[in-house]
Amino acid sequence: MNKGYYAVIPADVRYDVRLTPNAKLLYGEITALCNEKGFCWAMNEYFAELYSVSKVSVSKWVGNLRDCGYIDVQMQYKEGTKQISNRYIRLTTPLKENFNTLTKKSLIPSPRKVKDPLKEKFKDNTTVNNTFNNTVGETSSPELPKKKVIRFKEPTLEEVSDYCRKERNNTIDAQNFIDFYTSKGWKVGNTKMKDWQASVRTWETNDKKRNAQNANKQNAKSEYASLNSDYNKSTGLV
Repeated sequence: MNKGYYAVIPADVRYDVRLTPNAKLLYGEITALCNEKGFCWAMNEYFAELYSVSKVSVSKWVGNLRDCGYIDVQMQYKEGTKQISNRYIRLTTPLKENFNTLTKKSLIPSPRKVKDPLKEKFKDNTTVNNTFNNTVGETSSPELPKKKVIRFKEPTLEEVSDYCRKERNNTIDAQNFIDFYTSKGWKVGNTKMKDWQASVRTWETNDKKRNAQNANKQNAKSEYASLNSDYNKSTGLV
């Protein structure tokens, strides 16, 4: 093969997802040979040696290109046998240009006509960034609404009493509640109180627990006294 011929892989072949990467590479090699003689004469042994692969691999690549309709394969057999003497591979879509006649001048455009895509992209990006920065600088940022801070206000005796009686219907002593938290500096633990009504509800829950515990203790004492009385009667101590 003349190494001076150009291999061509058109976009249809490059982006065909049905083709394996090696099949696409082989297509380029076939185009180079087709430019030399109008057809590709090379057998699988030639490509296998060229790419250091097995003939089976090359056969699969050729079949892949043929099945996808990119090449036409014709076999010539020895007379009276099934032994292949020659194989002709032709492109189903002829190349638009004869790459044998391409010159260095036609392949490499003049530097004056070539734009560096990297520089152009950088230039466009710089223009966009400058425009954006200028726009941002000219446009005043909208002011975010200030978050309203609600400060804790100590409740009055009347407020605590009304909340306990009318809304919670509990028996909490409002004066005891106010005296207790006043002595604590209106703090819950080490944290400044934020909601005195929540503290009332917590007080209420704790009162219920204490009352239940006291009731259980009282029931236990009563039961013990009853058992002790029955025992004394049965033993004649009473």
